[in-house]
Order: sequence, then structure tokens, then C-alpha cells
Amino acid sequence: MQIRFEKKDIHIYVLLLSAPVLLTLYRYYGYPKYFFKYFPKFHDLYNADLIARYWQFSVFFVLMFILPVLYVKWGMKKSLYDFGWGFGDIKYGLKWLIAIPLLIAPVLFFAAQMPSIKVEYPLAKSLLSNQTHLFVYELAYVLLYYVAWEFFFRGFLLFGLRDRFGDINAILIQTISSTLVHIGKPESEILGAIVIGILFGYIALKSKSIWYVFLLHVSIGVLTDIFIIYNL
Repeated sequence: MQIRFEKKDIHIYVLLLSAPVLLTLYRYYGYPKYFFKYFPKFHDLYNADLIARYWQFSVFFVLMFILPVLYVKWGMKKSLYDFGWGFGDIKYGLKWLIAIPLLIAPVLFFAAQMPSIKVEYPLAKSLLSNQTHLFVYELAYVLLYYVAWEFFFRGFLLFGLRDRFGDINAILIQTISSTLVHIGKPESEILGAIVIGILFGYIALKSKSIWYVFLLHVSIGVLTDIFIIYNL
């Protein structure tokens, strides 16, 4: 069997490699334990866990948003709107924004009572006893982490690979990649990530936008934190 390099597929190769490369960099440079390894002086500060999480969100944003955006603009010479940046089919997207929160809020409420989920969230554990920085933390969580997450998985990968591999395969590829990020988290969350990855990929393609799944994903993350922090 002869392995052939197709120059016309160079962007496909980059897209496929971007997931393992960027996620590996995130794993070894973005996680809090590595932040304290590289910046040990921050470890004894009273809000050290918050600082570490801001670092984590910022690293994720640079790797999973800034770099892909630069590649889209300067490497592929395409518009971000080709990757779901616009609002797409607003009527279709709004149907999901209305339906899913009504279905998922009760699930999140009960999930927030699970010991394994309480151990995991909120990521910054100091928020459990002191909510002074809660708004800033959640804002950083949304604008840095979730924007980058949805653009990379449901924008860059999904829309970037659909023409080459088809819609279903593109959905599965981004689902595999996004699910792997959850390794080490509670089993229920990992299994849920598979279902959510497929569903959100479908919604993104049908709506031609990442913003509806972005809002849905944000609601899951923020509500989970709120339910746990305030013992709701």
C-alpha cells in the first residue's frame, strides 16, 4: 500500500492534527498543577485557585481560539463565517434554545447533587466558601473557555471537515476530540459529553452557527456551578 501526501488536502491534515497537538499543549501548560509548577510563588496566595483557573482559561483561549482563527484567516484565507461564526438559521436555533434548557435544567439540578459532580465543580473550589469573585470567574469561564471550546470543536473542526468527510463523520470526529478532554472527570460527565457532542454538532450544522450550542453549553456549565455553590 502506498501512502500518498495530497497537497490539496494540506488544510485537512492541519485540522486533524490540530486536535491532538493543541489539546496536548493545553494538557501540559494550561492545567493548574502545571501553572503552580511554573509559577510556584502564586501557590500561597489566598485566591491562588482562582488565578490558576484564569490562567487555564486564558491558555485554552489562545490555543483553541486565537491560533485557529489566525489559521483560518491567514492560512486558509477564509472567513470565520464559513466556520459557523454568524447567526445562521435563527428560527431553527431559537427552537433549541427554548427546548433544551427546559429539559436539561431538571437534569442539572439532580446531577449537581451527585458527590462526583460536587467534587469536580466549581473548578475554583474557593468559590464554595467565598463568592466575591463569582461573577468575574463565570465571565472568564464563558468568554475565554466556552467561546474557545465551541469555536474549535463545533466551528473549526466541524465546519472545516464536513466537506471532506461528510456531516456525520465530521460530527463524530469533533465528538471524539471533545470527549477526550473530559478524561479524568466523573464517568457520568464523560458519557454525557458523547451525547452532547453529537447533539451539539448536529444543531451547529443544521443552524449553520456555533452560537446556539455556545449558549446551551454555557447554561450547562454555569447552572451546574450555581446549583452546587448555593446548594440548590
